[in-house]
Amino acid sequence: MNFPVLKIGELQANIPIVLGGMGIGVSRSRLASAVANEGGIGVMSGVHIGYDQPDFYTHPFEANIRGMKDQINIARKLSPKGIIGINFMTAMNRYGDYVKAAVEEGIDLIVSGAGLPFELPFFSENPKTKILPIVSSERALKLILRKWDAKYNRTADAVVIEGVNAGGHLGFKEEEIINHHFSFENTILEVKHLIEKYQDKYGKKIPIIIAGGIFNREDAEEAFKIGADGVQMSTRFIGTEECDAADAYKEVFIKMKKEDIKIIKSPVGLPARAYNNKMLKDIENGIKKYPNKCTACLKECYLGKNMYCISDVLIKAVKGDVDNGLIFTGTNGYKIEKIDTVKNIFNEFRNEK
Repeated sequence: MNFPVLKIGELQANIPIVLGGMGIGVSRSRLASAVANEGGIGVMSGVHIGYDQPDFYTHPFEANIRGMKDQINIARKLSPKGIIGINFMTAMNRYGDYVKAAVEEGIDLIVSGAGLPFELPFFSENPKTKILPIVSSERALKLILRKWDAKYNRTADAVVIEGVNAGGHLGFKEEEIINHHFSFENTILEVKHLIEKYQDKYGKKIPIIIAGGIFNREDAEEAFKIGADGVQMSTRFIGTEECDAADAYKEVFIKMKKEDIKIIKSPVGLPARAYNNKMLKDIENGIKKYPNKCTACLKECYLGKNMYCISDVLIKAVKGDVDNGLIFTGTNGYKIEKIDTVKNIFNEFRNEK
């Protein structure tokens, strides 16, 4: 089958693939711009995006704002005609300030999940910046769109539906993930019915992008057959030269086996899917992993509240300490067999002439 063009307002992705934001630092300017240059949508993770700024541990907010602006500008220079977005978790401390800064810097779109982004339109008033909620159910989307419509006279520019096979934080209960109590086909039908009235009211199409378990062309074709307008891919792009993580991080996926992937409880308050390394085994054995300093990444967290600091272990991992860091992965992470290029991956998804 030939894939459709993904249109989000005036933005047009000739290949309907959205890079999922992977944090901390796994998808920044290099990977996002590479995806955008191939005709997809390059999305960076906005969580502690300034982790490598010299004053990060003394002034984390200022370092993150500076780092975010730097990364947006680098991505723009590397992909001047591409679509560049950023992902913000609603659980982030100072969420609104980060969204505002990204909008001021001219980001094309903002993707937001890990909670219900009720206030996203308030912080993203410029209509040129498209806003995309990430949800795992029609019920969650209904709450978001109702709030946006009533309070801000705005609706979603596109919707990301994330299923149980995604990596990182998941919008399901643990038993729902384990027992696969989720159907993309049913959820898409429910969402299509829900968004009809908002499409009519605002006079625009609201594309549906599905995420979680999309690894190859066959997976994408199945998604489009059941009504998706686009697909979001994350884990597959870790195994690329352009991925912003350290080489040691990427090598983990080449060695990874299916049984190495497990569901964990994250300090964010959500279940998550990750690689079962030494760090997670230490936590399971009751060994606490407190950092030297709290960088105030989450709204409702403080030093010592949890067994480990999620920012601390994610930063360790992205820098290459794969034993003591946390490595998120989708269910198909073990399928990565080599370090490839973004171009080669996109060649798999190009339409036949």
